[in-house]
Amino acid sequence: MNDVVIVEAVRSPVGRRNGGLSTSHSVDLLGTVQKALFERSGVDPSEVGQVVGGCVGQVGMQSMNVTRTAWLSAGLPLSAPATTVDAQCGSSQQATNLAYALVASGTVDVAVGCGVELMSRVGFGATTPKDPDSGRPINRNYFDHFEFTSQFEGSERIADQWGISRTDTDTFGVMSQERAARAWDEDRFGTQIIPVEVPAIGEDGEISEETVMISRDEGLRETTMESLAALKPTGRKDGVHTAGTSSQISDGAGALLLMTSKKAAELGVTPLARIIDTCLVGSDPELMLTGPIGATQKLLEENGMTIDDIDVVEINEAFASVVLAWEKELSPDMDRVNPNGGAIALGHPLGGTGSILTTKAVHELHRSGGEHALVTMCCGGGLGTGTLIQKI
Repeated sequence: MNDVVIVEAVRSPVGRRNGGLSTSHSVDLLGTVQKALFERSGVDPSEVGQVVGGCVGQVGMQSMNVTRTAWLSAGLPLSAPATTVDAQCGSSQQATNLAYALVASGTVDVAVGCGVELMSRVGFGATTPKDPDSGRPINRNYFDHFEFTSQFEGSERIADQWGISRTDTDTFGVMSQERAARAWDEDRFGTQIIPVEVPAIGEDGEISEETVMISRDEGLRETTMESLAALKPTGRKDGVHTAGTSSQISDGAGALLLMTSKKAAELGVTPLARIIDTCLVGSDPELMLTGPIGATQKLLEENGMTIDDIDVVEINEAFASVVLAWEKELSPDMDRVNPNGGAIALGHPLGGTGSILTTKAVHELHRSGGEHALVTMCCGGGLGTGTLIQKI
């Protein structure tokens, strides 16, 4: 297998629902970060053999292979084919892992892994048809094997099984916000964020001919234990999760440029990191969100490592219990886990989040001086994504 390196990794700011990025188009948002890979690295985009993107809501502006449309709309070479994949919340991490596999196998020398979701325009659940003639995504045979649960119920069952309390989730929610605020105060995201130009809203409340630049994550909120305690549960009536301890509905995109180490040397570019290994694991679809436990265990075991060898972990904060159950199973140093805040504070633009987390991990290794990073996400249907990275 070829040694695969990450030459560049970028992300957009993460916009809150109906916030700064909401006037954009998914194609433009993804195209902006795709194009930035080549503007920053100096690599000729004609070198790219394949582009793999992730997106969950593949309807409307995100339909018809949004990855390819974004690439072409950004003025990038038509010779590079593109595919859009759906692994639910882990879509763009799996897209990047598939791009890695293409390069590692020798199918191509250079690939892009990326993803986007504009949840302000293509809402959560938009792919579930309202027309009964279209059929429903879960058929009756499924119920012969599993109960169909929501992510909200899954998060509460995880809390039940691992003994996670409301105080535990609120404490974690405050920590996520505090870490994100510190990251912005210390300009920790400066090397990774690509400002995005979007149409401005006029005084009449309509989209105008003017444009504005969005350059900052918008999900950060002043948060205290007292303010969280006042929020009502979002799942069960007596549940442990609230809007303050669950991921935010958001807009965003990310992209990574991968190639063989040999190709990087030929092009004279200096890689940021190498990808050691990747995985996609199945987990209990009723609990739904425990995939990061199995993904982490698999990557560590198969690469002869322990959790103490990992300097930076980016685990998606879909719900606080997802991370807290993972913590109970893996016993990590939590100072290394989501050191700059996660989806509770910054947001979770579904199909864009995996590439955003991977970008965060690569840049945090360079900022902090660490060597190894792990990125992992839970996904609808009972999946867990994993990517193991080493700084160069």
